Amino acid sequence: MSMTDTAMSFFDACETGKGWAECAQYCASDASFSCQSQALADTHTLEAYAEWMKGLLVPLPDGHYELKGFAADDARDVVLAFAVFHGTHTAEGGPMDPTGNSVAADYVYAMEFAGGKVAHMTKIWNDGHSLQALGWA
Repeated sequence: MSMTDTAMSFFDACETGKGWAECAQYCASDASFSCQSQALADTHTLEAYAEWMKGLLVPLPDGHYELKGFAADDARDVVLAFAVFHGTHTAEGGPMDPTGNSVAADYVYAMEFAGGKVAHMTKIWNDGHSLQALGWA
């Protein structure tokens, strides 16, 4: 499987809430994670992030992504995915009772590869915008 195919398979599995059970096959076992956001400040592994995404789709059961761009930089073993996450807080499981509020949030996954698998991912995301839109902040 090519780096681009692996990245797309990981991205889709993660963004559709499949969790680490599905995402692990595309990642190094010790894959790291970073994001300059308060909501994910304590999340440092890709496994923890994949489980966080799985959990996010509980209160936002209609959560889905709209892929805007996808690019591979073979010279640097990096794949970038630019998307918009859409979701509405209609179910229990969030930080409060369902608000009925919706979010459309831009974000980027920067996936760094080693040995044909995702070894590190940086998520670029404005969590403040998302939490406000959902009525969670």
